[in-house]
Parts: sequence; structure tokens; C-alpha cells
Amino acid sequence: MAIPEIYSYTIHGLPLQTGDIICTQDGAIDPAHPEAIRPGAFWLRVGRLVPGEVDHIAIYLGPGGRCIEASPRGVICFTAEGGEWNAIKMMTARNLLLDTFYGVAYPLEGRGLSPEEERRIRAEVSAYCLAQLGKPYNFNLLNPDKEKAFYCSQLAYKAYLPYGIHMNSEPDIRVLPGTQRIVYPQEVWDACPHKKVATPC
Repeated sequence: MAIPEIYSYTIHGLPLQTGDIICTQDGAIDPAHPEAIRPGAFWLRVGRLVPGEVDHIAIYLGPGGRCIEASPRGVICFTAEGGEWNAIKMMTARNLLLDTFYGVAYPLEGRGLSPEEERRIRAEVSAYCLAQLGKPYNFNLLNPDKEKAFYCSQLAYKAYLPYGIHMNSEPDIRVLPGTQRIVYPQEVWDACPHKKVATPC
């Protein structure tokens, strides 16, 4: 059986392949776009509640700038056009989610995989994520193992867990007792080799 095509793309100069993880910070306020000021301010406040510098993640699928994420209204696909993370342009497709591009995490980098094995995993991660399309948001952050609903970092965690890549293991960012089961976006960033954009945009 033929393995589906693996796509390549860049966002703000950082390379991506199918299955790589886009990491962002909540909030994006641009006075030139008054319609975005209120949701941008809201997401800035949400970001302050999330421990670490990374507040949200999406997974690159391709072709072009097609990505998938678990947004507040469920698992959706959207497109980052022109090699840029323009949260204002993507705001409607992403249910008013506004954020700034922070960097890219590379879950498969440095694992000694053959090109064929890496390609297979990327294709399977993409297929897993697409199979969750339309599922609701998981408001029970303490249950990252359910598959009837997803939050952003849980989607990446579940997609990569079958390959021995565990993204829920960073004890230093726990903010409250009993929150160890939450998969924070910062944990996804810390669990993988990554590249940070020079200036968040």
C-alpha cells in the first residue's frame, strides 16, 4: 500500500513537514484591525493562565499551509497562507482564536528513524489527526487519554504516543496539585527538538 505524500512548508522561515508541531502564544493585538482587539485581549488573558511561554499548538498537515488544531469549538482544519502566521486573516476560520507564532517543535528529529519509518509515522500522525476532525473540545483537561474530545496539546500527545514519544512528562511547570495529567503546550515544546522564531509574529 502506498504511503500518502508528506508535505513541506515554511512559516516565517522555519521549515515544516507533515506532522511537525506549530507552537504559539495566545493573543495578537493589532490596532490596525479594530475588529480583532477585543478577541486579542481575551486570548492574552487566557495565555496568562497557561504555564510556560507556549500557550497553544497546531499540527502541520499540508499541502500548502493546511494545519489542524483543537480549538475552543472543536477539532478544525485551517490554512496559514503565504508562509506567514497571520492570526487576523485566520481568525474567522479559527473561531476567533488569536495568537502569535512562537516556533516549531519536531517530534521525530534525532530519533534515528530511517527515512521510510519517519515517512510512515508522519503519514499515520496526519491520518490520526484528520480522523478527529469535527470532534468537540475537551474541557476536562485532566483526562488527556479520552478520544471523544480533544484540547490542543492533547491532540499531539495522542497522535505521537503510539510511537513512544511521550509529551506529558515535564514536572517543572505544574502550577496546582493534581494537575500532573494535563498535557500543557509547553510540555510539547520541551519534549521535542524545536526552533524558535527570532521575534514572535
